[in-house]
Amino acid sequence: AADAATGADLVLLAVPVAATRSTLLAIASVIDSHTLVMDVGSTKQDVVLMARETLGQRLPCFVPAHPICGKEVSGVQHADVDLYAGKKVILTPLTETAPAQLARALQLWQALGTQVSQMNPAAHDAAYAAVSHLPHLLAFAMMHSLQAQAEGEQFMALAGSGFRDFTRIAASEPAMWRDILL
Repeated sequence: AADAATGADLVLLAVPVAATRSTLLAIASVIDSHTLVMDVGSTKQDVVLMARETLGQRLPCFVPAHPICGKEVSGVQHADVDLYAGKKVILTPLTETAPAQLARALQLWQALGTQVSQMNPAAHDAAYAAVSHLPHLLAFAMMHSLQAQAEGEQFMALAGSGFRDFTRIAASEPAMWRDILL
């Protein structure tokens, strides 16, 4: 991470939430005061705490971000050039965030075709616990329950589009969601 961040104008952390602290710690000494640092994690209060604990004098460079998009599949083989087009992005700037860095973050996300809004980290986490994290947990639980039943495969073969809509997100990366839910 430090090698990649050295001399960068923009550092975008796209790591599981549990890896944020170590990644921020690794880059803290190599980023410049002009470097825009953002994350794309689904939780914010914990990420903000990690940033405050690790970035020191570079904290004003940090603009927490949460693009509201994604897929149930991960990896470069599933890359999508239009992933952000028309999607929402929530910025949760800190009181310490430099206004110029916030403006750069806003400009960057808008240039990608997103609809940007701002929230404080606590409000963000409360909202997304209800509309994102709980639905993922329920989908995981539903699939686990069915797979544990002797007739589970037969039941799933009978399912219609509503079941597929509800459980599609259960195919998401388990390690990423473990961190988010914790």
